Amino acid sequence: MTLIVRVVAAVLTAVVAVVGLVACDSSAPSSGQAGPTSTDTPVITGEPAGFNAADVTFAQQVIDHHRQAVQLAELVPQRSTNKDLAALATRITGEQQSEINTLNVFLVQWNEQPKLGQADAGGPDQNLPGMVDPATVTRLESLRGADFDRLWLQSMITHHQGAIEMAKAEIADGENVDALAMARTMVSTQQAEIGQMNTMLEGTP
Repeated sequence: MTLIVRVVAAVLTAVVAVVGLVACDSSAPSSGQAGPTSTDTPVITGEPAGFNAADVTFAQQVIDHHRQAVQLAELVPQRSTNKDLAALATRITGEQQSEINTLNVFLVQWNEQPKLGQADAGGPDQNLPGMVDPATVTRLESLRGADFDRLWLQSMITHHQGAIEMAKAEIADGENVDALAMARTMVSTQQAEIGQMNTMLEGTP
């Protein structure tokens, strides 16, 4: 990842934190003075490396895809007693939230609207590869113990396979060096996690 992307990532993270603080304090009484104007898009300058339409599509779609992975991972602590599965879910949350933040930086650099906050209205795009359908998510929410673990692992394996498919499309068609580097990392990381999850699934009663 280039130096400018790391710097911009830190700036965008700070912007998100400030937006959250402002939202939490929205009930405070007004002083009666007009405040400064604001925009939903962080103002970040810097010349990005070259990019094309495939890079933009990759960033936008992977953000939505990763959001569902994070949501699925957040189901684990209250529903599973498997420590290895809990550790995996925590790792997936950290990895994929970090990639969401970085992909939003890419979109800002490319003069595209970043996807900040929660998932878009209407829910995740079910047309993305490997997405878990609403009925399965609802079932996951109702399960506990080994039944939850089994369905969660099956669902996340399929979800990871979809992410690898999108990453390989970026590797084939993308141009931006940073997006390509992320796509290669996604392939290696998620393939390794699929192997781990298959092993865990074999040991699930």
